[in-house]
Amino acid sequence: MKTIRIDVISDVMCPWCYIGKRRLEGAVAALDGDVAVEINWRPYQLDPTLPKEGKDRARYLEEKFGGPERAAAIYERVREAGREEAIPFDFDAIPVSANTLDAHRLIRWAGEQGRMAQDRVVESLFRKYFTEGAHIGDDQTLLDCAEEAGLDRAVVATKLAGDLDRATVSAEIENAGRMGVQGVPCFILNNKYAISGAQPAATLADAIRQVAAEAAAA
Repeated sequence: MKTIRIDVISDVMCPWCYIGKRRLEGAVAALDGDVAVEINWRPYQLDPTLPKEGKDRARYLEEKFGGPERAAAIYERVREAGREEAIPFDFDAIPVSANTLDAHRLIRWAGEQGRMAQDRVVESLFRKYFTEGAHIGDDQTLLDCAEEAGLDRAVVATKLAGDLDRATVSAEIENAGRMGVQGVPCFILNNKYAISGAQPAATLADAIRQVAAEAAAA
């Protein structure tokens, strides 16, 4: 059986990326074991200008969308999509919009422990931010996510205190831009085909099957 590599370019402050994660999980389940997949989470930043301590979310949304009314209308669509995927978004609980570079460093370190550990960290970051209102730029939140996913809290704390992999992650984000990625989530299949946006699970499953058939024929 050919293994299909799926690189998910994503930002943990993007609600559509959380929805995309759920839909990818649905797609993999729909494959029913006929195709093996290898999922890797890759970094992206919707707003790299945000400071680590973050910016008041109400103010940030007003600056980004031009006012609370427009922001509310946009996020209602996200809430509706979240309900379809059993994600209880609680945007009102989020105090700040934070820089996610350190969160991406943590995701990278989790990947060194294996794909399951990486997936657990990604899930924890999404859940804490979007349903619990946690500050995902804060080191304590990142350490909680790391520990929850089975990583050594003390080791991660030491890494966070320094600049380990900061340049590497930043370079990977810049490379995504050079590849033409302008929005997330973006799913790269076998380093050849890109699927942009939180597509339905059936769409993702069909694309994976097509790539698997092509790989088998080759």
